[in-house]
Amino acid sequence: MAEIPASLVMKLRKMSRQGMMDCKKALQEANGDIERAMGILRKKGLATLTKRAERETTEGTVVAWENADGRMAGIAVLRCETDFVAKSDDFVQMVEAVKRGVQQCKADEGGDRLLETIVDGKKLNDMLTGLVSRTGEKVQLVKEEYARYKLDGPGLIGTYIHFNEKVGSMVQIETGDEATAASDVLKQTASDIAMHITATKPLALDKEAISPEIIAQERAIFAEQVKNKPANIIDKIVEGKMKKFFDENCLVEQRFVKDDSKTVAQVLAEAAKHAGGEAQITRFVRYEVG
Repeated sequence: MAEIPASLVMKLRKMSRQGMMDCKKALQEANGDIERAMGILRKKGLATLTKRAERETTEGTVVAWENADGRMAGIAVLRCETDFVAKSDDFVQMVEAVKRGVQQCKADEGGDRLLETIVDGKKLNDMLTGLVSRTGEKVQLVKEEYARYKLDGPGLIGTYIHFNEKVGSMVQIETGDEATAASDVLKQTASDIAMHITATKPLALDKEAISPEIIAQERAIFAEQVKNKPANIIDKIVEGKMKKFFDENCLVEQRFVKDDSKTVAQVLAEAAKHAGGEAQITRFVRYEVG
C-alpha cells in the first residue's frame, strides 16, 4: 500500500472537511490521486444516505432569502434526523450555502433543481453528500419544500421565519402601483401576514383554491354529524359548519392573529388604502420541520 504524505491527507481533509482517517483511507484506495479520493468520499456519503433512506428527518431549519428591493424571495427546508446535527457547525454552514443557493437557483420550484445549483464552486448536492458522510446522518432537501417568487408587476413579497427556525412562510402581494408597494405600512403588513400564515396553517388562499374533493369530504363529515337532526334544518346546519370551515382554513377569511376583529383580507385592504392604493394576496407557501 502506497505511503500517503500527511500534507496530502491534510489537503484532502481541508477540501472535504472529513475525518483524517477517512481521508487517508480514501487516498490509499485512490493511490494518492486526490480527485479520485474525493470521489470515493462522495460515494461514501451517498452510501450513508442510501443506508439511512428510511430514517425520518424531523429536525432541521427553514431557510428564507429575499433580495434588497423585495421583488424576489425564496424559501427552502434543510432536514436532518437529530437536533444534535441541526445545531452543528457543519449543518449551520450548509444552511448558509442553501440560502445562497436559493438566491442563485434558476428554477422557481423543485428541491432537486436547487440541489443542482453551484455555490462557491460546488453543487449543493455534492456539498450535501459531504455533510451526510461527515455526520453519518440522513440530511436532505425535499423536492416539495423549495419555492421562489418573483414579481412581474407592482407588489411585494413578505417572508417570516419563526425564532426556532423550524417553521416559516412566504406570501406574494400584488398592488395597483409601485408607490403602494413601497409604503412602509404595506411592507409591515406583508411581514405580519407571513407571520400569520406561520401561526395559523391555512389550507388555501380562498375557498376557490380548496379542492372539490376536500370540500365534499368535509360536507359529508358534517352531514354525518347532524344526521339525526330534523331534515328541514340539516342543510342549514351543514352550510353553517362549511362557512366556519372556510373561515378557519382560507387565508383571506381567517381572523388576523394580531387583531381578531378583522380578517386578513380586511387588514390588507386597510393597509393598502392607508398607502393610497389597493392590494391583494396572490399566493403563499408555508413549510414546517417536525
